[in-house]
Amino acid sequence: MNHDPSRRRLASALTIGSASLALGACKKSQSTTSKGRFEPVRWKMATAWPRDFPGLGEGANFLAQAITQMSGGRIQVKVYGSGELVPPFEVFDAVSQGTVQMGHAAAYYWKGKVPEAQFFGAVPFGMNAQETNAWLYEGGGLSLWQELYAPFNLIPLPAGQTGVQMGGWFNREIRSIDDIQGLVMRIPGLGGEVLKRAGGSPKALPGAELFTALQTGNIDATEWVGPYNDLAFGLHQAAKYYYYPGWHEPTACLECLVNKQAFDALPEDLQAIVRLATRATNAQLLDNLTARNQSALDTLINKHQVQLRRFPDDVLTEFKRHARAVVAELGQISPMAQRIYTSYRDFATAAGRWMITSEQAYFDARNVSADT
Repeated sequence: MNHDPSRRRLASALTIGSASLALGACKKSQSTTSKGRFEPVRWKMATAWPRDFPGLGEGANFLAQAITQMSGGRIQVKVYGSGELVPPFEVFDAVSQGTVQMGHAAAYYWKGKVPEAQFFGAVPFGMNAQETNAWLYEGGGLSLWQELYAPFNLIPLPAGQTGVQMGGWFNREIRSIDDIQGLVMRIPGLGGEVLKRAGGSPKALPGAELFTALQTGNIDATEWVGPYNDLAFGLHQAAKYYYYPGWHEPTACLECLVNKQAFDALPEDLQAIVRLATRATNAQLLDNLTARNQSALDTLINKHQVQLRRFPDDVLTEFKRHARAVVAELGQISPMAQRIYTSYRDFATAAGRWMITSEQAYFDARNVSADT
């Protein structure tokens, strides 16, 4: 039994706060009937992931359940997997047009429609999950993201960080930058442009198509997320070389897309619940993957004889050189892109200096042998 008085006070405050929200909702919500019983708001969520898929799909389910439970059933969200209502690369349009009220996807999927959105998906050699969250929530990044999506009738909210990803699955060894020449690889967003400039050929494919494309030789390599998600897709059965680090996605920030009209129709307390549920999901996915990735990696290596490889230094150096140019050029395509790029760059510079003093210094110290 927990006798910590601070925890009891927190639990009591949450109970009182929840009761107050519920009471206020009954007074404000237009869905309340004359008998005092509410008619639930029913929302559909289209995702870019297969239904119930480990990691990403679980994150979408967590978000839907959190909104439903936190609202006491006043909003009921039903999740639809990739292709059940709309194809994965059409989630943006479906939410924008009001076909569904919510979506769960990644911002770099919309590079052809909103190229600036790639800053909010993943930036090669950019900020990690901890830094990205700080920029979004405390550094003005989220306000810029929402301003960018406003013309599309959308409200974006962070809804899942992956942390540093793996570099991907390859059907041949990468010994030098020469092995990148002509390599056909599934890699989206800015990472794909970097690969192209380094001599490779990027392809954008949804997750459900990766295994077949790799197995049949339509692609030579693919990245996805990390060991937990990749093991579930069975990618080890199509390629044996597994490379790290994930230079292209130091984190992927997944997004919850909300139709603006649907959001504005909610009373203020339900709007707050949607926002808080996405923030909880943003943390949940990172926790989920951090907890499971190493065990999955052990399974891949020890059970399936996957060959773990680190990218050679010359390959990483070449990728980094192109990444700097690609990201800077994206920052020049529009006034909005310039604002986002400047904000991202300046925050990353400051946060990176602190990370060297704090996180990196701690890791270095922790890893020093006690015998030295």
